[in-house]
Amino acid sequence: MIKAIFFDWLDTLARYEPPREKLFSQALRESGIEISPKELMPGFLAADKYYLEENARLSIAQRSPREQAGVFMRYQNTVLTKAGVKVDQQMLLQIMKKTRQLFEGMILVLFDDVLSILKTLKERKLILGLLTNATKDMISVSRKLGLEPYLNFVITSQEVGADKPKPPIFLAALERAGVKASEAIHVGDQYEVDITGAQGVGIKPILIDRNDLYPEVVDCPRIGNLAELVRYL
Repeated sequence: MIKAIFFDWLDTLARYEPPREKLFSQALRESGIEISPKELMPGFLAADKYYLEENARLSIAQRSPREQAGVFMRYQNTVLTKAGVKVDQQMLLQIMKKTRQLFEGMILVLFDDVLSILKTLKERKLILGLLTNATKDMISVSRKLGLEPYLNFVITSQEVGADKPKPPIFLAALERAGVKASEAIHVGDQYEVDITGAQGVGIKPILIDRNDLYPEVVDCPRIGNLAELVRYL
């Protein structure tokens, strides 16, 4: 019997507005390169995977400014390469500068399906937790976006000293919820982080794939929106 559900944060419950792929497409267009936001999405997926692997190897925040710049350059280049675009270093730096300027105006908003499903789950007496690798004050952020009445707790990787997919954050969630791994579900949008991490401690994972980026995944349930979650309770 499922007693608790844990949620990832970015691209599971919340997203940036405007979406980063839209702003990056705009930065490219201003640099003379026409690539649609949709064409950039697989590149962001690959770049996110690279960034997470690098951060797991050695925290990006603990690296020198030069090393951090190298990581960010490769990140941007990964997005472009996946979209079939090749640029020299000077052009890449120009695109990065435009992108950084545009990203300063982004805000976080909830997906339209979030509050309704959390209300439904809360009415079913399920324990709800937020698990995130974000380093911000997520309690204040969740309160500002209206999540506080529905969440029993928020756990960050900074709090437990390890990022997903490492076990500590998942184990902390089980302890906080007071449930066994077999009694919990974790919902997240990144296979290598959320799905493998949950599987590693015996929690049932569910992949939320809002943009159909993981059609090949068959080893866990895959949903297109949070309303579909009730089928797995």
